[in-house]
Amino acid sequence: MLSIDILLNAVVTGILLGSVYACLALGLAITFGILHIPNIAHPTLVVAGAFFVYSLAQFGLDPIAAAIIGLIPFYLLGVALYAFYARVFERRGGANVLQSLTLFFGLSLVIEILLSLTFGSELKSINVPYIGSSLRLGLLTIPYRLLIPALLGPVMIAAVWLYLSRTNSGTAIRAVAHEERALSIAGLNPASVKRHAFGIATATAVVAGAALIMVGPVEPFAGRYQIGRVFAIVVLAGMGSIPGSLAIAIIIGVAEALVSTYLNPSWSPGVAFAILLLGLAGRPQGLFGAAR
Repeated sequence: MLSIDILLNAVVTGILLGSVYACLALGLAITFGILHIPNIAHPTLVVAGAFFVYSLAQFGLDPIAAAIIGLIPFYLLGVALYAFYARVFERRGGANVLQSLTLFFGLSLVIEILLSLTFGSELKSINVPYIGSSLRLGLLTIPYRLLIPALLGPVMIAAVWLYLSRTNSGTAIRAVAHEERALSIAGLNPASVKRHAFGIATATAVVAGAALIMVGPVEPFAGRYQIGRVFAIVVLAGMGSIPGSLAIAIIIGVAEALVSTYLNPSWSPGVAFAILLLGLAGRPQGLFGAAR
């Protein structure tokens, strides 16, 4: 017999985890979903963001404030990364998928090594008073360590989507993958638009990093465990569907929580791939992607 309180807590935990996953996947939804650049280093950049937040937290700074401070440095890092990518590939006629994956895999390894040399390989965590307790609502027990980070997902997605849909530069970002010629005719530099988009995507990594380290301890190689999950979210949502990624992330989070609660916790990492296969079998363009 299923206990209603266990079920409710599993579902709520899954929703909160899904919101955190959406925050982690947001940058990839821009670089891969919109720009069609398979930046598999993004989860490692999120971990770098977590260590940035950890470093400032050692001086007593709030993790969310630390993430806000990190937005500009990480934006500039993203601009520099795209400039390097463009210099290596796009000026030579563009990169195929394998070349791009190889580049970003190498970048991911470099970041992991630098983090390991700087911070060591052991787990790092932050101690913030407001994430150490739980909110009790009837049968529900909601840890603040999940609730606070989970709020960052919808806030970041709403902010990015409003920017992409309500501003001229955001519209240019959404158009650049398909309408480079039209942008050039309109007097815009497609390379500059892509640099800006990559900068925004990388800036989201520091916010996602703050969410990640508030949820639990982080080590330099933690990004490896998120690559499959965030790619599943972006692909299953539909390429370029920013709001859709939140819905898919929550579905995956709830499914993982239920599998972990009622079956076996060791099975939960495979849930995202199972949902991806089932979803794409019926909707190859993604659940929220436009039909082709």
